[in-house]
Amino acid sequence: MRRRRMGTSGLAVPDLSLGTWMWGSAVTPQDARDLLTTYLDAGGNALDTAAGYGRGASETTIGGLLGDVVARDELVLTTKAGQHDASRRTLARELDGSLRRLGTDHVDLFLVQAWSDAAPVEETLATLDWAVTTGRARYVGVSNYSGWQTGYAASLAARAGSPLVCNQVEYSLLNRLVEDEVVPAAQHLGLGLAAWSPLGGGVLSGKYRHGIPADSRAASRLFPGFAARSLDAGARRIADAVVTAAEGLGVSATEVALAWVRDRPGVSTAVLGARTVAQLRTCLAAARLELPDELVQALTDVSY
Repeated sequence: MRRRRMGTSGLAVPDLSLGTWMWGSAVTPQDARDLLTTYLDAGGNALDTAAGYGRGASETTIGGLLGDVVARDELVLTTKAGQHDASRRTLARELDGSLRRLGTDHVDLFLVQAWSDAAPVEETLATLDWAVTTGRARYVGVSNYSGWQTGYAASLAARAGSPLVCNQVEYSLLNRLVEDEVVPAAQHLGLGLAAWSPLGGGVLSGKYRHGIPADSRAASRLFPGFAARSLDAGARRIADAVVTAAEGLGVSATEVALAWVRDRPGVSTAVLGARTVAQLRTCLAAARLELPDELVQALTDVSY
């Protein structure tokens, strides 16, 4: 698995990270152990979590694996906080809670999960600087920030002391809104992009082309309506194109969709959301896939 810099920072990350959104809920601790082992065996070393994932269950699950399945210093560990309130009080409390659940004294990357009007952005960024200066985080960034929010926050953070290195955003062949403003802003400011939901909630794997499988995430009570927004005629047309491309290459649609977003300008890593080892192995096969330029352009055109 290739390593890339997170923007212009010194933080090196694999081009495929392992997301843990469902760990502790739809993914049991034993399943999480198997997923992590499979991912590590493929050469990966980056885990993505958040204080709010499973109300802390994701981080607790990871904490139970650190030092057992893998040494803490062998991982690039990202967590997020401030989904609804990015005030100093909330961010500091949630970060300290994350560190307790994870069983570590620091994370490698700490992200504000969303833009919030609950506190001045200057306060939010000063708290990120506090996280770095107190040793709780090695690097800091944001998540789901728009273009102007990214630019504004990055300029203030540089003056506050600890520059932003990442914006984690939804990005796939089904959702390319970030290309309008977020990608140019991130590239200009030296931020790396971490792409979440790179398979469009699983739609780009092709499994929803003829309905919703009973064992899929979209059919689960845990995630009501998860894929409904991506199952319209336009989404099916894009999914059909990905499946056609995959058949021509003799690989899976999942590999094609992941390889496309992984290699988009500005993307440092794509965050995988696999629930099973079989799904994860299919995703990890994308690490070996290089899409022909003509195919990249065709997919880009059909998804515009």
